[in-house]
Amino acid sequence: MRRVCLTLPTHRACAGTIAAVGEEAAYGARRFGVDMHLLILDSSAAPVLAEHRKAVAALPPSAGVTVHHLDEDEQRAFLREAIDRSGSAPRDRLLELMLPPGVSYGACTNRAFLLAQALGCTSVHRRDSDSRYQRLDGEPVFPLHQELTYLGQRAGHVRESASRSKLPPGAEDRRVAVTGGSFVGEMSVDVAEIRDLAPDTYRELVGLSIPEGYPEIWRGQLIDASFRGAGDTVFSGDRTTLAPLSPMHVDMCNIALDHEVYSRVPLPPATDTIGSDYFLTHLVHDARLPGVQHNRHIVNFHTSERRTDVGFLAYQLRFAKFLLSKTYLNAVYARTAAAGDALLDGEGRIRATVIAGFVRDSIGLDRAENTRRLDVLDRAYRRLGDRYATVADALAERRSRLLDEARDDMADFALLMDHWEALTRASAETGLAVTR
Repeated sequence: MRRVCLTLPTHRACAGTIAAVGEEAAYGARRFGVDMHLLILDSSAAPVLAEHRKAVAALPPSAGVTVHHLDEDEQRAFLREAIDRSGSAPRDRLLELMLPPGVSYGACTNRAFLLAQALGCTSVHRRDSDSRYQRLDGEPVFPLHQELTYLGQRAGHVRESASRSKLPPGAEDRRVAVTGGSFVGEMSVDVAEIRDLAPDTYRELVGLSIPEGYPEIWRGQLIDASFRGAGDTVFSGDRTTLAPLSPMHVDMCNIALDHEVYSRVPLPPATDTIGSDYFLTHLVHDARLPGVQHNRHIVNFHTSERRTDVGFLAYQLRFAKFLLSKTYLNAVYARTAAAGDALLDGEGRIRATVIAGFVRDSIGLDRAENTRRLDVLDRAYRRLGDRYATVADALAERRSRLLDEARDDMADFALLMDHWEALTRASAETGLAVTR
């Protein structure tokens, strides 16, 4: 029986989301007859963790669904065993990269990848804590429907049922490696405020994420599309496109990846950096692996924490680190895009050593570009004034450290990549006890 992992990483209160994702898991098992493993990776503080335990206990038992709710101590115990079994060194450093003390969007998903290997799953389907589902005729619109329909299927077969196809020549025999949709509703609350306060400053800041050399008209279109998801699109029926998925058109709260992708290459484990979990969407696109884009978009909302002063500052610093990381990541993406099919071996699998080489080469980039970016950020935040001036002060205080971290994050990524396939094999051997 096909075994799949629906995962919800969280570090904040989301009892409602747990109930909704539990319903999606039950739908997948019932509708597709799969062995569904709902994996909740919980880094919440003790009071919130207790609330989540109650929410998990309240999930109705459902045939074909097994629920795993792991706090950080339980995750750490699994990781230690898998790392020890892999024989990889340095063990303590790898454990820190997999479960860092700070927020890491890449690391939490990497843990899901290894635990999915331990559970014997063939795919990982990720949701986020600040997500809800659209509804049609009173019923929730679950992305899992399209994910389980298409993921892992041969592209030539999928072309017959997809609404449209932009499949590259010669890709018919390759299997669908990724399925994804986006989100509708609110764009990122803090970035939206910058756009509303000062549109030109917004375009200047978001423009730092776009690779150099793009024609101005394309840059403008990419800036306009950034952080907006699918806008206010309302689901009225399924539409699917078979093609290498554009990273601009999928969101990590609404994505599924085949094990042939995540068992070979992890995500960057950078801490306090938004967007660090999108690396694989770029990679599968550039390798021209087939994907299916669907319109079962998640409804985005913002938890109350995001609207506090502490939450505001934390997000702005993560946004700044994202803009610094793009100096390195865009250099890697330029090489993966140029490599194309050469990223794959003779059997159509990603050549992880090639990717690791690109990442390692980027470490030596001149830091002058990121020094310039910090200058742009400082001027922009001071122009915005009010609490944004506090962000400028925080960036100025951390300036040297931020420059080091942006470079060191790539070195950490290369290190993790060197050991990743050993870790995925060891995780499969380690297994995971059934919790419910």
